[in-house]
Amino acid sequence: MGCCESKVTEKQPEKLQTQAHANNSRTPTHHPNPSPGSDPETGGAPPFSEFSFSDLKAATNNFSSDYIVSESGEKAPNLVYKGRLQNRRWIAVKKFTKMAWPDPKQFAEEAWGVGKLRHRRLANLIGYCCDGDERLLVAEYMPTDTLAKHLFHWENQTIEWAMRLRVGLYIAEALDYCSTEGRPLYHDLNAYRVLFDEDGDPRLSCFGLMRNSRDGKSYSTNLAYTPPEYLRNGRVTPESVIYSFGTVLLDLLSGKHIPPSHALDMIRGKNIILLMDSHLEGKFSTEEATVVVNLASQCLQYEPRERPNTKDLVATLAPLQTKPEVPSYVMLGIPKHEEAPATPQRPLSAMGEACSRMDLTAIHQILVMTHYRDDEGTNELSFQEWTQQMRDMLEARKRGDYAFRDKDFKTAIDCYSQFIDVGTMVSPTVFARRSLCYLLNEQPDAALRDAMQAQCVYPDWPTAFYMQSVALAKLDMHKDAADMLNEATALEEKRQRGGRGS
Repeated sequence: MGCCESKVTEKQPEKLQTQAHANNSRTPTHHPNPSPGSDPETGGAPPFSEFSFSDLKAATNNFSSDYIVSESGEKAPNLVYKGRLQNRRWIAVKKFTKMAWPDPKQFAEEAWGVGKLRHRRLANLIGYCCDGDERLLVAEYMPTDTLAKHLFHWENQTIEWAMRLRVGLYIAEALDYCSTEGRPLYHDLNAYRVLFDEDGDPRLSCFGLMRNSRDGKSYSTNLAYTPPEYLRNGRVTPESVIYSFGTVLLDLLSGKHIPPSHALDMIRGKNIILLMDSHLEGKFSTEEATVVVNLASQCLQYEPRERPNTKDLVATLAPLQTKPEVPSYVMLGIPKHEEAPATPQRPLSAMGEACSRMDLTAIHQILVMTHYRDDEGTNELSFQEWTQQMRDMLEARKRGDYAFRDKDFKTAIDCYSQFIDVGTMVSPTVFARRSLCYLLNEQPDAALRDAMQAQCVYPDWPTAFYMQSVALAKLDMHKDAADMLNEATALEEKRQRGGRGS
């Protein structure tokens, strides 16, 4: 919970041989998940890690049917759930059966191979779970539906032509990146594998980079859309992926999922207009459409060697981009993805009410009245540690308390900082008090850091979460602030039922 990251276990691939069979008997060492990378090429995905099954079970509300997001439903060979980690990161979790991957070592190695990939055009794989009989993959969650939903099942408006060209280019770039990185095989590429992120940008699902099972069965779609060589020998090749990309281009052109053989008949008969989506109402460039039709035709050649490669796809589609400055969510006709603030689910305490109102004066009065009651048990000092330095440090805290009581908040910050910087004792209350002082001095970033430090010292302390809520609201992160307020009230309710403190 809170701003501290969810706990996962990172393992290096070379350790898998000795660890993969440990299963439920092992007790993994947990530590914070590293922060997401800042490199725009990676899409901000965090490093690849192993998750515990309990983390994923909690994130998906015990794999509730309400959390299933796989549009293929129960007929899919495996299901995809959305979930939310304790660090508030949304994730997508793909659940396999043990029968599909009976060997945990083989599953882990396959997952690690995909997990090395990081790109802004991918919905990146961020982890896996191989715990007992459980086999799961964890990826970035894309909240704005699939290409299939926007093309075939749209409610408000169909995708405009320029956006369709962008989808084609971005997926081609994703495939080219994977091919360059030595992962050219993509299993069952179709419109359900193309996802839209919070900005409306199309991304290629990383799940298709991993086989559905150890035997390599790769296509679950209608045989009419399956590469002819796969029907002959049951193997996926890089050229098979190009064929499947051609079927996605047909989807983009027609707005329908039509069999390649029917589309090729229309193309050979030069009935391109009949192929085009009527919902576009003629609002497309015939020249651009002709280029895409020709590219699709090349991708769908019966002989694999006659198909283009991924670099050819990018080179053909890149010059067709006519609206590079227009955000994807605008072209999709959707609002920029911002979740509405959550309504608190429980009655608020006096502290909760004050934080909900962002009433800093009321928060100050509560902290003064609470004093250091909640610090009990956070420090265990030996006799040798009661030195002059310790006495000086406690004196600094006392001066800070006087200043805090008297609303001299800048002096309080200075005195509390002297106490904190020595580091011999840790006090969540001091962090909470200094956090409020920073808020009263218009320094919400520093206030949030202190509130997070208070949580690190005392992980289940409601006040730490309340202070984070106020700081996040001051930073205009209102959805996160509401989530934090709910977490604080839940912890407070737990305390009232017999938890630590009162």
